[in-house]
Amino acid sequence: MSRRCPVTGKGVQVGHNVSHANNKTKRRFLPNLQQHRLYSEALGRSIRLRLSVQGLRTIDKYGGLDAWLLATKPGRLPRDLRRLRERIEAARTRSEEAPAG
Repeated sequence: MSRRCPVTGKGVQVGHNVSHANNKTKRRFLPNLQQHRLYSEALGRSIRLRLSVQGLRTIDKYGGLDAWLLATKPGRLPRDLRRLRERIEAARTRSEEAPAG
């Protein structure tokens, strides 16, 4: 599992620890990734994703997982989220075609 947020693209950065004597040693800055379950209204179930907190805020701003996925171009999404987007689109077209009753 990579240390990269699929929503924002935030990943590991590298830098230095700098001592008082100005000695520099390498260190890694890890993104604030959280395991989170988001509900997909079109699929009717929860989807588990590992997102940065900023990514969660972005999805919340769009009004949920389905709205964010449908608003994002497929070329910008990782493969697993692209497949999820296709499943959501298919579920939405099935629900629109179904007779109301």
